[in-house]
Amino acid sequence: MTMLLIQTAGSLVAILLLAWLTAKLGLGTDVRISDEQQARDLAEAAVFGFTPVDLALDRAGIGALLRDDQGRVMLLRRHGAHFVSRLLDSHAHARLDRNFLTIGTGEARFGKVTLDLGAKAQVWASSLRRLEA
Repeated sequence: MTMLLIQTAGSLVAILLLAWLTAKLGLGTDVRISDEQQARDLAEAAVFGFTPVDLALDRAGIGALLRDDQGRVMLLRRHGAHFVSRLLDSHAHARLDRNFLTIGTGEARFGKVTLDLGAKAQVWASSLRRLEA
């Protein structure tokens, strides 16, 4: 009986220690793009020399679309606790539904993301048509 009590108490202490360590390291937090500057920083970190001149943030902060002065368009999206990016080369995987723009790259592992861009959704959807199909 004593051994069972010691084992249960040890397990409880270990669980509490892991919960404290997880909170201390910031693991499991809800990662979002908080503002335009953070989106710019993420884009510049993803592709050297990519300096955004126009951008649209998802209202929930899960992604963004950015355009540089060369006309390249980058899609940023959340992937776990990080953000991943792709330069878009086609509008073939983009679909507009009112204020929502669903964008994919054709790359199965990257997947698709639906961004709530508000009134900017129509503007970005039409600008993506300039990309080759």
